[in-house]
Amino acid sequence: MRNYLLWIVALLALPAGAAERKFDFSDYPFDEKPPGFRSTVAGQGKPGDWKVILDDVPSLMPPLTPQAPSMAKHAVLAQLARDPADEHFPLLIFDGETYGDFTLTTRFKTVGGAVEQMAGIAFRIQDEKNYYLVRASSLGSTFRFYKVVNGERGPLIGPADITISKRVWHEMAIECDGNHIRCLLDGKELIPMLTDSSFSSGKIGFWTKSDSVSYFADTRVTYTPRQILAQTLVDDALKAYPRLSGLDIYAVRAGGKGPTVVASKNEKEIGQPGGKTEQDVISNGKGYFGRNRSSVTITLPLRDRNGEPIAAVRVVMKSFLGETQDMAIVRAQPVVKEMQSRVQSLEDLLQ
Repeated sequence: MRNYLLWIVALLALPAGAAERKFDFSDYPFDEKPPGFRSTVAGQGKPGDWKVILDDVPSLMPPLTPQAPSMAKHAVLAQLARDPADEHFPLLIFDGETYGDFTLTTRFKTVGGAVEQMAGIAFRIQDEKNYYLVRASSLGSTFRFYKVVNGERGPLIGPADITISKRVWHEMAIECDGNHIRCLLDGKELIPMLTDSSFSSGKIGFWTKSDSVSYFADTRVTYTPRQILAQTLVDDALKAYPRLSGLDIYAVRAGGKGPTVVASKNEKEIGQPGGKTEQDVISNGKGYFGRNRSSVTITLPLRDRNGEPIAAVRVVMKSFLGETQDMAIVRAQPVVKEMQSRVQSLEDLLQ
């Protein structure tokens, strides 16, 4: 109850223009890695085994009656791999947004592990060798912050002899405001406010260590939106062509294995993976045409100042009787041409 009220107070105190992203894992397929996330590993070994599963989770809302059940089945994110290597740190990174100033809350539960029983959040991630981390250990009874720079771990900061019961849900909160960092466990600020300027922004990700089996649920991020050029191009195109049914830009981010949606008419699509079509458009500069009963889809390359394809633009338009493929391409080309006049490079597009 107390933590829920603290969260409500925090929401009411949000500055104007702040945005919120809630990771509701019930929106994703069960027994699979959630789309929009990238599984990788820091240190040694293979990436973790991240899946959406069902588990008993206490409600965030206070019970209406004493007879109301305290737990309910809920979709959660689970890391299930059991690699016992000491320097094995599975990471599941959300690729859909880069965060500067933000407040993140998540519930977590350590479930198993003979070597370690840890759960954490990595944030302001640059890559697998550069990030901040806050993690809790049930086996070691610690709540610690540290940073990783060029693969080297900095000093551990935080208390020992903290009871973090296994198989019990706990809450972790992180607040970044400029170079100030606050870390809370179950509503308590156990680590004094930190000041560090190594990373001013970056991605966020779920983290475990060695053979830890850990669950995460009810993750929310409130943040000051940082709009990249790709999204500005989409927004401007939609103003100029308001009748477009859909508009997405796909690109391959640094460290990514394939194209993902980096800008879209539909915010929920950002971070979703592309397919062979988008990959072929970026790799070979080819265009694609598709049609269903009421619409046509044109996917065209977006090129840099040297004419090299750096992204794929997917344009969805309502079709009309007798419309041919060539007609549809002619309608879509001005949208992409206007975008291309404002792009110098892939880095430019994603900044």
